[in-house]
Amino acid sequence: MRVVVQRCKRAEVTVNDVTIGRIEQGLMLLVGITHDDSEQDAKYLADKVAGLRIFEDETGKMNLSVLETGGQILSVSQFTLYGDCRKGKRPNFMSAARPELAEPLYDKFNELLRSLDIHVETGAFGEMMDVSLTNWGPVTLVIDSK
Repeated sequence: MRVVVQRCKRAEVTVNDVTIGRIEQGLMLLVGITHDDSEQDAKYLADKVAGLRIFEDETGKMNLSVLETGGQILSVSQFTLYGDCRKGKRPNFMSAARPELAEPLYDKFNELLRSLDIHVETGAFGEMMDVSLTNWGPVTLVIDSK
């Protein structure tokens, strides 16, 4: 699994001009899943994201996690994170997991985050979505489970 983590002041996802997920301060996540990912990968990344110390403490040092700040998460499935652009001009998405594997694992990942008492909003799996955010910092990290 691969997650792009963006610290944000706000984030929102819409489908057909209807807002389906919106958060204030917290983390915007783009979540990609590949063929050999499992619940272990989802658990590893949920724990990593929840504990990632990328929010500033009272001294201005990145020392606090989304758990410690009471922040929220907007999680959006993103199969294009496994796009291979090495050959030609059109990305190859063969490394992205098929929806029948990816969707339950994406749901499990979000469930694991919620089990840590984090408010999690989501996009709509497999839909064309518009995502907007105010990236705070900016702080953007890419985390892989393997």
